[in-house]
Amino acid sequence: MKFSFDAELWVWEARRDDSWVFVTLPIDASAEIRDRTGGGRRGFGSVRVQVAIGSSVWRTSVFPDSASGSYVLPLKRAVRRAEGLDAGDVATVSIEVVEV
Repeated sequence: MKFSFDAELWVWEARRDDSWVFVTLPIDASAEIRDRTGGGRRGFGSVRVQVAIGSSVWRTSVFPDSASGSYVLPLKRAVRRAEGLDAGDVATVSIEVVEV
């Protein structure tokens, strides 16, 4: 299950000092992931994914966000630096669910 989309990077307000930066997955992609994985099988309802942004590729998890009804994807500082991205920028994101 693969998805590609453009999304704006945003800072998690509750942890603003720690610079937690995320993108929100589209609602249709989130619904499909939820349907096919049973809503997540790991801690906090997370789902393991492989992510590509630009030339950066890594494995992480997406997490359900009750406020938006979508999954959110954390973006590591190393990836943001490597790709020249910061909060407010828009990135093209490709994700693939790696555990179903």
